Amino acid sequence: MAPRILVPILTASILLGGAPLLAADDASLGKDLKATIALQGMPCDRLVEAKRNKDSDYTASCKDGNRYHIYVNAQGRVVVQKL
Repeated sequence: MAPRILVPILTASILLGGAPLLAADDASLGKDLKATIALQGMPCDRLVEAKRNKDSDYTASCKDGNRYHIYVNAQGRVVVQKL
C-alpha cells in the first residue's frame, strides 16, 4: 500500500520543487533584457513582460509603455529596436 501513496507524493514534490527554478530563470532573463536595453541607452523603468520569439530574439515591454525588439543580428551583435 505504501508504494502506491509514495509515487503521487514524489511526483507532486518534483513538479512543485521545479517551479522556483523556472521562476528564477524568468527573473534572470528579465534582468538581462533590462540591462541590455539600458546599455543601448534606451529608457525602461521596469520590465513588465518579456516574450521569447525564437533563439536570441525577444520582445520586451516596460512599465512606462516602451516596447523593444531585442535580437542578435547576422554579425553577432545585440540589437535593440524600439517598437
